[in-house]
Amino acid sequence: MSWLSISPDSHFSIANIPFGIISTSSDATKRPAIAIGDYALDLKAFAGAGGFSAAPEIQKHASAFSAESLNAFAAAGRPFHRLVREYLQSIFSADTKNPQILKYNEQLKQAALLKRADVQSHLPLTIGDYTDFYAGKNHAYNVGVLFRGPANALQPNYTHLPVAYHGRASSVVVSGTPIRRPWGQILKDPKAEPKIPVLSPCEKLDLELEMGMFICRENQLGNPIPIDEAEEYVFGYVLMNDWSARDIQAWEYVPLGPFTAKNLGTTISAWVVLADALNGSKTAGIPNDNTLLPYLQEKTKENCLDIQLEVDLTTANGNKTTISKSNAKNLLWSWPQMISHHTITGCNLRPGDLLGSGTITGDTPGSEGSILEQTQGGKTAIQLQGGEERKFLQDGDTLTIRGWAGQQGALVGFGEVSGTIQPALPLF
Repeated sequence: MSWLSISPDSHFSIANIPFGIISTSSDATKRPAIAIGDYALDLKAFAGAGGFSAAPEIQKHASAFSAESLNAFAAAGRPFHRLVREYLQSIFSADTKNPQILKYNEQLKQAALLKRADVQSHLPLTIGDYTDFYAGKNHAYNVGVLFRGPANALQPNYTHLPVAYHGRASSVVVSGTPIRRPWGQILKDPKAEPKIPVLSPCEKLDLELEMGMFICRENQLGNPIPIDEAEEYVFGYVLMNDWSARDIQAWEYVPLGPFTAKNLGTTISAWVVLADALNGSKTAGIPNDNTLLPYLQEKTKENCLDIQLEVDLTTANGNKTTISKSNAKNLLWSWPQMISHHTITGCNLRPGDLLGSGTITGDTPGSEGSILEQTQGGKTAIQLQGGEERKFLQDGDTLTIRGWAGQQGALVGFGEVSGTIQPALPLF
């Protein structure tokens, strides 16, 4: 329980304490904050007014709360994240031992405890590198069936290693950023000979329901991260929409995988839920019947996250439909396995690196993480509220993803990740 009024339905309960970067109309400086209930605690103002005075170990590193990104805070490591989160929970606790710091400090509450509706959110970290995995087995199978048939849906390597590609960090954007419909090369008739593409605005724009994970530690170049140590490299998690131009992707992905079909934009939620906040939500993912190579073998099977996920599509006419309900546990590979495989070559990860899970699809109708799957490649339209329908996304459509773990009164959520499709620019 907190002395601050927090709705039991809030995804930002005292059990959460997610971190982000904010600015305000009165101060455009980007600075760290936490979300709690309907409020954001400005950590720069809080630290500057002695908010961490009851925690000398935090006070030593208070400069991290004046930075314009969370990279310095992330790089301080899991023990420090834990210390800060637990301290802030104690400050907001109904029976706080330090009520003078904030509970009864009207001046500091006025300066640092801001309504979230009044703050502007920004990318929480400066992203050096972005790697998108393909760990959602159900999605991989469904898409494989569409393009190769059931017998060859999964490639031979799929259950032996976490498949991934390197994405474009520069086009990762925070929730609320509009997404422009891209131009690209499209093969209008795949059966025609010779195969000659046209330059056209994307006609098959899609979402990908994903989770994202930020790295907090660096390993030296040449030194793989052992699977049993990989968890300590996890800073926290966000929701992710990896926007995808399916018709552009179909023409370009052979032989090196997606490129311009993915770099048009990847949207993440504004608040990073710390790894510790989800310790109670660990669960088993999709079973892997293979005997894995030793570097991918984990001591526990419960290394995925039990997070409820939902996707809403709101049309330009204002009709809103929940088009998918899934769960973050629908992954074949865990985050530690992704980290260990990423670094088995000696690749050096760095604080602020972003890893995507790949599209998260369940095993029941209505749990698909992409429109491509729901419509069987555009063959069957999704029926929406108000009599509208979609085979792929149209201009003016807004996609909104929500996710949460835990029980009412102690929900651990991410806020929303949303984006609205803008028309393609008139190039010619």
